[in-house]
Amino acid sequence: MRTNLVQEGANELSYEIREIVDFGKSLESMGVEIVWENIGDPVAKGEKIPPWVKETIAEALTDDKTFAYAPTKGLLETRQFLSKLREKEGTGMLDPEDIIFFNGLGDAVSKVYTNLNKVARVIGPSPAYPTHSSAEAAHAGSRHITYMLNPSRNWLPDLFDLRNKVQYNEQLAGILIINPDNPTGMIYPRQVLKEIVAIAKEYDLFLVSDEIYSNIYYGSEVFVPLSGMLEGVPAIIMKGLSKEVPWPGARCGWIEVYNKNHDPVFARYIKAIHDAKMLEVSSTTLPQKVLPKILSDPRYKKYLQSRRDAYQKRADAAHKVLRKIEGVSVVKPSGAFYLTPVFDPALLSPTQTLPIRDQKIRAMVEEKVSTFKPHELDKRFAYYLMAAYGLCVVPLCGFNTDLYGFRMTLLEENPEVFEKTLKILATAIPAYLSS
Repeated sequence: MRTNLVQEGANELSYEIREIVDFGKSLESMGVEIVWENIGDPVAKGEKIPPWVKETIAEALTDDKTFAYAPTKGLLETRQFLSKLREKEGTGMLDPEDIIFFNGLGDAVSKVYTNLNKVARVIGPSPAYPTHSSAEAAHAGSRHITYMLNPSRNWLPDLFDLRNKVQYNEQLAGILIINPDNPTGMIYPRQVLKEIVAIAKEYDLFLVSDEIYSNIYYGSEVFVPLSGMLEGVPAIIMKGLSKEVPWPGARCGWIEVYNKNHDPVFARYIKAIHDAKMLEVSSTTLPQKVLPKILSDPRYKKYLQSRRDAYQKRADAAHKVLRKIEGVSVVKPSGAFYLTPVFDPALLSPTQTLPIRDQKIRAMVEEKVSTFKPHELDKRFAYYLMAAYGLCVVPLCGFNTDLYGFRMTLLEENPEVFEKTLKILATAIPAYLSS
């Protein structure tokens, strides 16, 4: 082409959670049965949607208006419902006009970063969820700036690291929080949130809090909404239906904007996000239509609690097995539905393997791992694990971190398959580290 078509920052777009699937599908075509632990889709892993939820959706389909466009910001009655819900929760006043719906939270994430000034950066946690880190890096044409989540301190953020980077990076305009966190399952304690708000206030930054897992918590920590402790700091809170109902195929997410008018620049930025959304006309109507009925149904809380109990049971079981493996450290998660073991880096090398009987499969794996970068040692493990044992996990190198490890889910509904998954890891990890 006579003109370069590739956007600056395109090389920053990476999503290992999906990329590893291509290799797994190739293995399946060669007869390897794969257990998919790569993506947080509860429905794909066997969770059953309650009949009353399906009935609510089916009833909405009898209304012809469900087939029409929704307003750009979203259905007014749904935004009013969410506004009243936040008031009832005591997490701050939210104007329905400060809620904007998107086609999934991924759409919202894209709009939030692409409408930033090119030189304005948002610092995020590391390990970093790649939808955020890649979108922010692509917007800036430079690697995502991160603050460290420390596995030695239950994955709590290193606030000294955060403050130091905010102080010495004048391009930083915002701080991202993912709470509960993906991939670590950590929940930000109230005091930590207060300190992050204080940093944002001191350096005149805005906050982004991805709270897609806000109702998926269990164990010792309880989720604390950021909106109730902002102290006037402008903020974007991200919510959605995909993990909570769960209904990932609905592609229904939204942002809640707080303290918009406390800063004219922030207000203009939010207007740009709305204007960009207006070019798409609207977001999907059906999930917006049924959202109030589902979330307000008296059966919903009991249903949600049953899911939390299931995740906690699996988290306990996985932690019990994995903590006994030498060379691996693991923190029991308190929220979301992931668990992230971390390797001792001193025990990894670029020559480690797992035995693979099929010569063609072994040759394919060897060819694939030969293309990996020198630092992608956990990625090497993940590909050998999939080829040798048929277990697909996501290497931590796909989460913008210097740590080595992998993410697995707590979603497997079949107890025999989940138990087998843990047994595979208990066998494969020592074998790999000693190879």
